[in-house]
Amino acid sequence: MDIFVLLATMFACFVIGVPIAYSLALAAIAGAFWIGIPLEAVMLKISDGVSKVSMLTIPFFVLAGAIMAEGGMARRMVAFADVLVGFTGVRGGLSVVNVLATTFLSGISGSAVADTSAVGSVMIPQMVKSGFPRVYSTNVTITASVQALLVPPSHNAVIYSLATGGSISIITLFMAGVVPGLVLGFSLIVLCLVIAYRDRHPRGVSMPMREAAKVTVEAIWGLVTLVIILGGILAGIFTAIEAGAVACLWAFFVTMFVYRDYRWRDLPALVHRTLRTVAMVMTLIACASSVGYVMALTQMPAKITAFFLSITGDKHIFLFLINILLLIMGCLVDMAPSILIATPILMPVMLSFGVDPVHFGMIMMLNLGIGLCHPPVGAILFVGCAVGNVTIEEVMRRIWPFYGVMFLVLMLVTYLPDLSLWLPRLLGLT
Repeated sequence: MDIFVLLATMFACFVIGVPIAYSLALAAIAGAFWIGIPLEAVMLKISDGVSKVSMLTIPFFVLAGAIMAEGGMARRMVAFADVLVGFTGVRGGLSVVNVLATTFLSGISGSAVADTSAVGSVMIPQMVKSGFPRVYSTNVTITASVQALLVPPSHNAVIYSLATGGSISIITLFMAGVVPGLVLGFSLIVLCLVIAYRDRHPRGVSMPMREAAKVTVEAIWGLVTLVIILGGILAGIFTAIEAGAVACLWAFFVTMFVYRDYRWRDLPALVHRTLRTVAMVMTLIACASSVGYVMALTQMPAKITAFFLSITGDKHIFLFLINILLLIMGCLVDMAPSILIATPILMPVMLSFGVDPVHFGMIMMLNLGIGLCHPPVGAILFVGCAVGNVTIEEVMRRIWPFYGVMFLVLMLVTYLPDLSLWLPRLLGLT
């Protein structure tokens, strides 16, 4: 009954439209009253939830990603990808440029929504002008942006690390997402080429050598960000938190003094948007900590584990059921709260089936990422439709092949754990 009170309060608040963070806090309070623990204990857990030093990673990377996405770096990544693809003259070259540009920007911004907005605002008009269908161009942009949830520096990987209580290092999760993210990008490129040859899409056009050299030099400033973030951490020069701070300084320097596309008077508005995003995420983490505390007291994880073990003892069937559960959850609840709610519940179950927590993190990221491309909550879907100037109904009629490819990659990531664990093991992180 104690678990029912907790979950019923949470979902009742969801249904009547209470903000998710407040729904979590109210559920924790209701559960605390029911099992008879002092309300002060819940308040202390809310405070403890955001008192970790590792929390500083979030505002640093969010700010760095915002500066890079809005300061001209996205446009230069698109141009650089166009240089790489243009020389091949492949049919449907601009769709490949779209995916490749998103791959580059994902390794800098760490945000799928930012990638959709930044790359989409450049690529969708360009693709339409070249003869690609507008809905198709939008679908490529939406699904390619899921890469940002996997490749470093993913904000959601940081949230997952925090949801595990810090038991998994952020850099391990960063490295675990590299191969799955690249596999997803490669799979989408293959799909784009198949559709391009079927529908006779325009071929890519190569740039003059002088212009291509100029574009490449400008893009190098952005690509160096990857070296700073990952190279610095792996070389032991600085921690993930310090890497975020250095990335902020580097992004500011490149944007304001090298590219000089961004106006100084627009910086306060950018910082304000970043603070709002960080405040929202921190509030979610704080309230989710209190829910996790009450869940532990009610022994919910142990009971959930026993429930799944009563259904099946087969690891592969269990993973398939978890995928279905997470896909549904990803469609109904936004990504950050989904991670914060599901991780403390499902992690003990995963451990009982012998699933590596790092591997589970990649499974969760990809499942919830697919949910972001699907109504009714899909943030990537909504942003992509707004940028592409198309309706959700138009997109949903044509996006199914992209869903199919993402689901295929999800199955590969689920049943081939080495896709996620190979690089961390190679680097001695696990």
